[in-house]
Amino acid sequence: MSEFQQYTKDQEEQEAPFDSKLIPVMREAVLTVQMVLYRTLKENMATRYADWPPEKQGRLAGAVVNNLFGTEALDPGVTDFAREHRELVEDELRGLSENCENLVPFLTDALRMQTICDNQEGIHSLGCLLMARELGILREDRALPLPSTFMLSVRNLAAAHGIIEKVEAAPPPEDPPE
Repeated sequence: MSEFQQYTKDQEEQEAPFDSKLIPVMREAVLTVQMVLYRTLKENMATRYADWPPEKQGRLAGAVVNNLFGTEALDPGVTDFAREHRELVEDELRGLSENCENLVPFLTDALRMQTICDNQEGIHSLGCLLMARELGILREDRALPLPSTFMLSVRNLAAAHGIIEKVEAAPPPEDPPE
């Protein structure tokens, strides 16, 4: 093995903070944060855009989430809506830190975890973090959580929003008879 190959191998080992089996689990946690954000935005928009049909409110919420996380919409209607209402989507993005203030720590962590997962798979998504910083969503002073801490916090968030059932702690073991 040449020096370059050894250096490259050493670099890959140093830069790989996650086991490859952990990446799909982390992506699922990021997706869960996206679902919570979507639901929160949709509820918020039902009040602010009360004269709009629910479908249009949902498309706006979806366009905002997709734009923030740099994802493609599965529904072509959302893509068309985002293109036709670009300024409105941008206005909603600028208002995220205020309208969804309680989600900002989760958004910070999810965007960071998404970037790490993307990096491990050779995808460049640093732009999402830069945009989040510009929007006041990325809390740079917030420590990057360990994967297990992130997944647990997302699980609690999802339970609080009714996406999953809350897991009750197991009762302590009974004392054996003497």
